[in-house]
Amino acid sequence: MPDFRLIQSIDDLRRSAGARALEAEFGADATLDALRAAAADLRAAIAGGSSGCASEAEAAARIETLAAARLRDAFRPSLQPVINATGVVIHTNLGRAPLAAAAIERIAEVARGYSSLEYDVARGARGRRDVHAEQLLCRVTGAEAAVVVNNNAAAALVVLAALAAGREVIVSRGELVEIGGGFRVPDVMAQSGALLREVGTTNKTRAADYAAAITGKTALILRVHPSNFRIEGFTERPKLTDLVTLGRKFNIPVAEDLGSGHLGSDPGRTGVGPGPDSTRALGAEPAVGETIAAGADVCFFSGDKLLGGPQAGIIVGRAALVDRVRRHPLMRALRVDKMTYAALEATLAEYAAGRAAATVPVQRMLTATADDIRARATVVAAAIGAIAGWRADLVDGSSAVGGGSAPGVSLPTWLVSIEKTGLSADALEARLRELTPPIVARIERDRLVLDLRTVSPEQDVELPRLVARVR
Repeated sequence: MPDFRLIQSIDDLRRSAGARALEAEFGADATLDALRAAAADLRAAIAGGSSGCASEAEAAARIETLAAARLRDAFRPSLQPVINATGVVIHTNLGRAPLAAAAIERIAEVARGYSSLEYDVARGARGRRDVHAEQLLCRVTGAEAAVVVNNNAAAALVVLAALAAGREVIVSRGELVEIGGGFRVPDVMAQSGALLREVGTTNKTRAADYAAAITGKTALILRVHPSNFRIEGFTERPKLTDLVTLGRKFNIPVAEDLGSGHLGSDPGRTGVGPGPDSTRALGAEPAVGETIAAGADVCFFSGDKLLGGPQAGIIVGRAALVDRVRRHPLMRALRVDKMTYAALEATLAEYAAGRAAATVPVQRMLTATADDIRARATVVAAAIGAIAGWRADLVDGSSAVGGGSAPGVSLPTWLVSIEKTGLSADALEARLRELTPPIVARIERDRLVLDLRTVSPEQDVELPRLVARVR
């Protein structure tokens, strides 16, 4: 006969030191619910003859343990830090760009109290949030004006809505792209109220195709960076300067969706940009300053990709056009908060001061040489190889830029190939993801490999310690 008398009343259980500690951490209501659920689980186990409890004290301890596990599961944040050992620098699934230390410090400084988000301190009156980061954006891009929204898809939407609603936008068929999450240029254009006018073919579009499509209904010529693919072979695409010349001839603005937000290195603006090393690493990835210098009236790009800042959509260009975007009603829905502005301004300041190559993590990862990474990988491999049951070897490989940036560009690297006795590569990959923090690695040629390009140097010591916990 099951002895349910082993289970104390919930009121009695709540009086224990352990239950009071749970209430202090998780709150009274949540702890009460967890104790009731844990008691019900134990009651079911007793009925089934598998409780393993011989006394009231053992039953109380079991309930407390079950309740604590429930509470920790329920309160565990779904968003958690991970170690990115995949070698994909801008990993969309892992939060894209890690922020610079200056950006993190600035967020904490602004977030812990009140701020001048919409307050003009000099005048002592209401101010505007859409002016934050503008001065720095103009400095590092050479644009007349700038405004920030919550991501680059939003930037595309509001630019088209403000400058071309109800009128035609000319786009090459080869640039009607789809990026991650099913986002398609024609779809966002339809949502903006602009009318799509396709020209050219998938592989060949000429300036003459744009010219032939211009009518009294034309509001904008739009150039879209292919972002996450390349067309090679029998191809043709007009230069941006050709489209700018055409736009000025017909008094039609030219806009460019740059996607990734590469600031590049501008020799005409001393101290601006991360430096030539990252420019070489990115191949033909267009730079924002070059686009503005070539005469584009408006361009927009992401803040959390190659720029290495927070998620944002950045719009820069001629003041008259940017002001039309600034005044559009959609800006209210697409605006960013104080933390985004804080992180963006701090990141841009690193570029303006010429420090970005060393201080902005994305830029540091892009400019790291294979020799730099090999030196770190040698130390990490030796530490892992010294753990009983483990083997670690160095193999050459390549990293990826990621995030829809620089398609086809690979960065030479050195990988740490690791093995644990009794575990397949797939099983080991899964065990690494169970750690705290999880290590996200990749499997290559049936080997589990760690690419330290995307691991912070400060985490090199932590990696072997974490790996040693795998059972």
